[in-house]
Amino acid sequence: MALISLDDLDGLDDDITDDTSSDDVTEEQPMGEDRLLSHWQRVGSTHQVSVPQEMTGPIHEMTRNSQQRETLPYAHISSHHKMGELQYEERVYPAGRWAVVTRADELYEQSISIAFMKLMRFICKENSLGQYLGMTVPVVSLVHVAEDGSQFQKKVLTGFFLPTRHQNCPPEPVDPEIQIQDWDQLTVIARPFLGTTNEATVTRQISSLWEVLSESEDVLRDRYMVAVFENPGVPQRRNEIWFIRERRQ
Repeated sequence: MALISLDDLDGLDDDITDDTSSDDVTEEQPMGEDRLLSHWQRVGSTHQVSVPQEMTGPIHEMTRNSQQRETLPYAHISSHHKMGELQYEERVYPAGRWAVVTRADELYEQSISIAFMKLMRFICKENSLGQYLGMTVPVVSLVHVAEDGSQFQKKVLTGFFLPTRHQNCPPEPVDPEIQIQDWDQLTVIARPFLGTTNEATVTRQISSLWEVLSESEDVLRDRYMVAVFENPGVPQRRNEIWFIRERRQ
């Protein structure tokens, strides 16, 4: 099941070029924009999310700029392999400012999808600068789990690291649900996985990473992060589950 998220952007240009003479869809090509919106509405319907007409502009803008994303930098600490296959990697991500939305919808997928649409509008001119801000990858979601680890709690945070040029002086969001937060340096244990990201697949990935880690690892056990890198046009797209290291005093 695909999500309305960063994942849905890169592969959309191919849909447009079937019916238009140019790879660049502009305001003068409303049919191209209609096809983009229709695609998102079809994806949204698979997990009970409505994609309104007002998303046409942000969807078009994000698609047009999909090749101009910054990658969040990190310092590599260690990698752990088994029979030549990467099991997990430890990294340190820098402190910085993130734009985040917290939702508590009925389904995990709904929270992620609605939050990202809000972030898209923020990126695409619904900000105090009135301009396209740029994008970074991955987009992350922070989930909390029940005490027995059996299910996610409703509240989910979705966010992205602000592009470098906006770190020192972040633009203000128009939407009051979007917050600009200062995050401390983040140390994570990251395990890659391929495919879709929903509550069932993420839960399985959490269990899989615990199987290869020592129970004595000093990581948080009540929350985990999911990092999304690629689009749904890639049959086995790349994601990661992140365990968060406890901060050492």
